[in-house]
Order: sequence, then structure tokens, then C-alpha cells
Amino acid sequence: MRFETHCHSIYSPDSLNSLQGLIAEAAKKNIDRLAITDHNTIAGALLAKEMDPERIIIGEEILTSKGELLVFFVKQEVPRGLSPMKAIELLREQDAFISVSHPFDRLRHGWDLRDLIGIIPFIDAIEVFNARSFTKGVNEKAASFAQAHDLAGTAGSDAHTLREVGQATIILPDFTDASSLRANIHLARVEGNYSSPMVRLASTYAKWVKRMGFKK
Repeated sequence: MRFETHCHSIYSPDSLNSLQGLIAEAAKKNIDRLAITDHNTIAGALLAKEMDPERIIIGEEILTSKGELLVFFVKQEVPRGLSPMKAIELLREQDAFISVSHPFDRLRHGWDLRDLIGIIPFIDAIEVFNARSFTKGVNEKAASFAQAHDLAGTAGSDAHTLREVGQATIILPDFTDASSLRANIHLARVEGNYSSPMVRLASTYAKWVKRMGFKK
């Protein structure tokens, strides 16, 4: 299975990706599973799941008080601003799969090392390749950290535009829920390419458009 673990839709403040566009792009690029991980909401992912139940995984990128979590198979939305352990508690209650977004990218809510180490016993993976990372070093540091702490790795495009979808994925055996993903995640192979730095202009544009009153 080819799994795109990290993408955003129009339900994120910095993306204009339609749900229909994301699904069509995933199908065109032979992506078997697509996690829609909007910032602090699962509203778009829930709608997309109705549109393509087999392909779509309900995810969320949650900004905690210390850094961001990237989670899959979410049943109930977790709000932003909670402590990492409170957010993790709510996620574990619903058996969500818990990863950490771009943990060492300090320009995008990266984690302090001590805070990251503190949550290791309670998470399933960390993101070891993010196609939007500004430097290769932050991904390399994440991969080394995962190996040193026997953590599985996820990889994703962090797509805020449709052309980015599939820039980074993981290849792994089939899975249908958080439990089977946990069972297979250590077998995952990363396939990743870096996106152009210019894609960030699209995120800035999306924020500007929405501030001007654009509606979903």
C-alpha cells in the first residue's frame, strides 16, 4: 500500500485544496491511502471519508502547547493548545495512531528535545521525512532520533497544494485501522522527494484569500 500521511485541505487556514481535488490527485498518483490532516480539525476529513471511504483516513495535525502531533484514525476532534500529554490521553482513548509532525523543524512548531523524549512511551511514530522541510538536516535528525529510540517513521508531503500530493509517502503492507497500522509500520519504506520552496507562497496566498472573506 502507498500511504500519503500528511496533507491539508481547504479546511486548513493555509490551503485551498478541495476535497474532490485531493481524492482525484491521490487516485491519479496511485496513492492507496490518503490521510487528510488539517490543522486542528477533522471536519474536512470526515466529509472526504464519505466521498471515498476506502482511500481516506481521518487525520488531524494538532498544535499542542509544546509542538504538533500528526494523528490518524481519529474519531473525535482534539482541540489545539492542550498539553502534549492531555492531547495524547484523548487520542489514546479513541485508539488513534499518534505520530509527531516535523519534530526538529523549529520554523514550524518543532519540539524541544526534552519534551519530545518525554512523550516517546506514548506515541507510535515520528515523521522522519517531510517534503516541505526547509533543510534536509531536520529530516535526517528525525530519522536518526527514530532509530536511536526504536520508533517507527512516517513520511508525507505536507501538501498544501494539489501538485504536492504524493511527494513523500510510505510503502507498507495493507492496513485498515490503527491497530493494523501499528503492526505494519515498522515494515514501512520511505519514498520522498522535496517540494520546491516556492510552494510556501501558495500557503501564504491561501491565508490572504481567506482573510479577505473566502468561504469553504
